[in-house]
Amino acid sequence: MSGLIGKKIGMTSIYDAEGRSIPVTVIEAAPNVVTQVRTKENDGYTAIQLGYGEKKMKSTTKSLQGHFAKANTTPKLKLVEFKEFETPFNLGDTVGLDMFTEGDFVDVYGTSTGKGFQGVVKRHNFSGVGGQTHGQHNRLRAPGSLGASSFPSRVFKGMRMAGRMGGVRVKVQNLTVTKIIADKNLILIKGAVPGKNGSYLIIEK
Repeated sequence: MSGLIGKKIGMTSIYDAEGRSIPVTVIEAAPNVVTQVRTKENDGYTAIQLGYGEKKMKSTTKSLQGHFAKANTTPKLKLVEFKEFETPFNLGDTVGLDMFTEGDFVDVYGTSTGKGFQGVVKRHNFSGVGGQTHGQHNRLRAPGSLGASSFPSRVFKGMRMAGRMGGVRVKVQNLTVTKIIADKNLILIKGAVPGKNGSYLIIEK
């Protein structure tokens, strides 16, 4: 799949021709730089590696400095490989928003917002033990019974319990490209995408 790396700016709403309000996510997708070209002869498959965002030279390892120097570009913060690009690219080329048109369907990858350590009511939508009779005390958001008795005398793996929530890779499919503002490198996608404002996203066509 071909695509771009972008950064989530935030959400807003726009109006269509009929005056209906459409919630959109604003993504900044400045031109990505081709930092590596994979070929079947050298790597066994064909793909291109794109770089996005500026990184300080002093924060870049020597090996990566040489990697970016081959592409005649500055160090990049985010590197992602994409396969099946329709147009062949060379090292150092730039890839922009011209690959998308309004009305296209895209998939967006991102890292969901971390929620920290959460209980079962928030994490798994449990309803809690419920009721305040028969001497119950502070059990409204408790998970309830977890395992069997003497056999197998343990809690099975995969039980829905309290734990860290969020901060995982999420893919949202079939989102519509509502508007493209080419002069500001912005793409507006209908609906919500994973991640906090300022986080990096992968937009696949």
